[in-house]
Amino acid sequence: MKNHSSKKELMLLPILLVVILMCVAGHFLLQANFQDSNVVEYMLAALPFAMFGLVIVAFKMAAKSEKDEQNEQDS
Repeated sequence: MKNHSSKKELMLLPILLVVILMCVAGHFLLQANFQDSNVVEYMLAALPFAMFGLVIVAFKMAAKSEKDEQNEQDS
């Protein structure tokens, strides 16, 4: 079984925390108090796309980390 660098895995933790905060904020903004605001409506519509973008960034970081580890093992 392959050992992974914990430092490289911890680099993904801030992205996870941002996505969690975005999810909680989205649920908060779905309250009736913000029902009439157009800005909130646009932000909530953009929220899934922003989360998807962060997931793509996380995948790219993980792939780069995996590739760097592979190059270190081959050398």
